[in-house]
Amino acid sequence: MVDLLVTYMEMTGPPFGDGLVAPAQGTAVAREMLDVADYISLYRAVGEAVQWDQRLRLPSEELKRLLARPSTHLHVLRVDGESAGLCEFTGIGQPVVELAHFGLVPAFQGRKLGPYLLDWSLRAAWSMRPEKIWLHTDTHDHPVAQSVYRRAGFKAYAQHMETFPD
Repeated sequence: MVDLLVTYMEMTGPPFGDGLVAPAQGTAVAREMLDVADYISLYRAVGEAVQWDQRLRLPSEELKRLLARPSTHLHVLRVDGESAGLCEFTGIGQPVVELAHFGLVPAFQGRKLGPYLLDWSLRAAWSMRPEKIWLHTDTHDHPVAQSVYRRAGFKAYAQHMETFPD
C-alpha cells in the first residue's frame, strides 16, 4: 500500500477568451473514438511515468463499454499525426463532469502542448453545458500538473491523504 496526497479541483465556468493557439504547426486536437488497443497504447505512453493503472485494471470488455459510452469523450493531441497526449472526460451530458485523465507522452512535454490540449478539451466539454468539471491529482502526477490546472481555471477544494494498492 502507498499513501498519496490527493488534491481535488473544480472548475465552475468555462474558460475565458478565444482559446490558445496551437503552439506548433502540425499540432491538432480532436475528439476521437479509439479502440481498446489504441487507447491502452496511448494511456500507457502518457501514464506510465506517473503510475496510471486505473484503466489497465479494467477487463477489456468493460473498458470497451466505457470507451463506447456517449458520456465518455476522448480528446487526442496529435503532432504531425503522432499521438502526443490525451484528455479524457467522463459524465459528459451530466451536470457534473470528471476530467478523468490528462497528460502528454513524455517526449512531447515542455513544448506548451499541455495547456493547449487542456484548453481545447475544456472548451469542448463546456460546450455541453455542465455545471462543473472536477478532477483529482496526486503526488505521483507531473510536478507542474496543479499549476497547469490552476491556469486553466480550476480551484482546489479538498486535499486528503489516501491509501492505494502498491
